[in-house]
Amino acid sequence: MATGTIAVIVIVVIVAIIILFSAIKVFPEYQRGVIFRLGRLIAPKGPGLFVIIPIVDRVVRVDLRTITMDVPAQEVITKDNVPVKVNAVVYFRVIDPSRSVVQVQNYISATSQIAQTTLRSVVGQSDLDHLLTERDKLNTRLQEIIDEQTDPWGVKVTIVEIKDVEIPSGMQRAMARQAEAERERRAKVIAAEGEYQASEKLSEAAKVLSKTPASLQLRYLQTLSEIAAEKNSTTIFPVPIDLIEPFLKRFGVEQSPGS
Repeated sequence: MATGTIAVIVIVVIVAIIILFSAIKVFPEYQRGVIFRLGRLIAPKGPGLFVIIPIVDRVVRVDLRTITMDVPAQEVITKDNVPVKVNAVVYFRVIDPSRSVVQVQNYISATSQIAQTTLRSVVGQSDLDHLLTERDKLNTRLQEIIDEQTDPWGVKVTIVEIKDVEIPSGMQRAMARQAEAERERRAKVIAAEGEYQASEKLSEAAKVLSKTPASLQLRYLQTLSEIAAEKNSTTIFPVPIDLIEPFLKRFGVEQSPGS
């Protein structure tokens, strides 16, 4: 009898210890415990040490850290009928542990599905140029739409970034030809602007030289000096009569009428 009583006591003590340990919970700073007492939601517990009622209470752990989720590549036809493959990355976190458990069965899976459908919808409403050049605006729009959908679940979407845009090879070649044509157009415009500015400067220089003939003669001599600097065996250049006229008059040489 005594042996049986001791065994019962030992069993009771072991059960009590197990129940005591199961009643004590310790959660780290980044986790919260959503507690259901007989099926009814009560205030979340944590972080740190807290006690629950065994068998009566059920605890669901919720992680409050930011989750990084890759959105699989989506095949989309843009507004200008170009087929593309687009993938993205979404950063989100739980801000209300109770709603993340009560309002949705699996908030991570639900957020992933919302992100995929929203990505297809937003990209499909944009043309290819807008998708390639104004990605920041698309990222902001995606973040706002997805965050609005996940807000009832207690989930906050902080960042959405489009990572890669895969374009068909034929379209890539067409874009390369377009870019090359645009570069050629810009080069021709720049060259034309340079010619126009040079002609304006030459016109102004001509006006200045026409007012002072001596300057014109000095410019002529400077040009001859530059020609003589080249490695030429023979250099033929005209001499204007105006340049040698003072010498002719000095030595009494008369200028012929046709000269």
